Amino acid sequence: MTLWQGRFGDEGPSDELLAFTVSLPFDRRLAADDLAGSRAHVRGLARVGVVSDADAAIILAALDRIGEEMAAATFRYEAGDEDVHTAIERRVTELAGEVGARLHTGRSRNDQVATALRLFTKRHLAGTAARVLALQQVLHERAREAGEVYLPGYTHLQRAQPVLLAHHLLAHAWALGRDFDRLLVSRQRLDVSPLGAGALAGSSLPLDPDGVADDLGFSARFENSLDAVADRDFVAEALFDLSLLAVHLSRIGEEVVLWSSEEFSFMRLADAYATGSSMLPQKKNPDIAELARGKAGRMIGHLAGFLATLKGLPLAYNRDLQEDKEPLFDGFDQVDLALAAMAGLLTSAIFDASRMQAAADMPTAAAVDLAEWLVGRGMPFRQAHHVVGGLVRDSLERRVPLSELVEAHPALGQEALALLEPGVAVTRRTTPGGAGPGPVRDQLEHMAHLLTTEAARLDGA
Repeated sequence: MTLWQGRFGDEGPSDELLAFTVSLPFDRRLAADDLAGSRAHVRGLARVGVVSDADAAIILAALDRIGEEMAAATFRYEAGDEDVHTAIERRVTELAGEVGARLHTGRSRNDQVATALRLFTKRHLAGTAARVLALQQVLHERAREAGEVYLPGYTHLQRAQPVLLAHHLLAHAWALGRDFDRLLVSRQRLDVSPLGAGALAGSSLPLDPDGVADDLGFSARFENSLDAVADRDFVAEALFDLSLLAVHLSRIGEEVVLWSSEEFSFMRLADAYATGSSMLPQKKNPDIAELARGKAGRMIGHLAGFLATLKGLPLAYNRDLQEDKEPLFDGFDQVDLALAAMAGLLTSAIFDASRMQAAADMPTAAAVDLAEWLVGRGMPFRQAHHVVGGLVRDSLERRVPLSELVEAHPALGQEALALLEPGVAVTRRTTPGGAGPGPVRDQLEHMAHLLTTEAARLDGA
């Protein structure tokens, strides 16, 4: 028996219709949230006298019994259950008899589903934010451990300037900090209860949506019933947050792939966080990093697909909105797995300081320092850039060490030659937020403070 059977004849829905429209295989994940919404709805009905206290107690006992059955994995779904909401109401009626038929009073599946999905998303955004914070903490700790180790910084994947390893790791931590903030801001924006909006227009019954919203832990109730049941902005926002987070994880993954290759050899992966080859005995593959790259594309696809679903829908509810759950569920699953795996990989990886520093100590990495040294002595920067660029070109074309050319140049000489010594250039980055020892010490302190602040913020959420 469907929830809408009364309008239709005795023939019942076709097998093809049920096979195409059923959502139970994936929306059963909303069971706990649907039970929470149903309990709050029943308590609200009792407060306004639509359902007696005695009947409410019976229905609430049935809902509690269903919760116990689901926790024990003894709850049985049946062939006629379209979705988890139908299954729960069917079971309530089995347990509570005629009284159970009062459960859906003043409620539509439209506001019921929207409520359950908001509860689910609200909880999972906080869970993902906690995993982001944990990865930030790993990056901060590895940056603190890195001390004065430095490596080449890159633009266009070409060696540009030496930077402290700590600076590089903290760059990823700051990007993840924006992800953390987005997740909690999206969580705050979705913190509105749609329960009481009904199918689209509210109800003639004296419902208590404010009390129900408070009961469920929402900060507010809806303002417009049409918007309440049609709104899936929160799903789109969550998918965007997860997609951009996945892009940041993909960027870390790409660097892990490069750095762990024999061509770079900047890092070695722990055996527990790498895989081998079925054919090549010598291989040690960075599969976590590669999958972090690959799953970013999957997340972007979820976001683009769902926005395309939303863009042509009129008010209010349309069955197209059933397509909100699978990308959202999969998005949380994949990103949460990636965050945990990447945290383990980075915690256990070994950085090869000598290899990194040897790559960063090429004389040309100090080219901008030579130009700035000339600027400090009054030469216009564009002229200094031209002078040093010419020396680099001569060094490469004539195969003469850059140091010899610097020492022989009348505007540079012996004093400027010291800039080419290993490890010197990285110490000259002194501006706030820069890659030198002083600014990086400040960054480590600022990041430590941010992590403490954000942990408290998460606890408050």
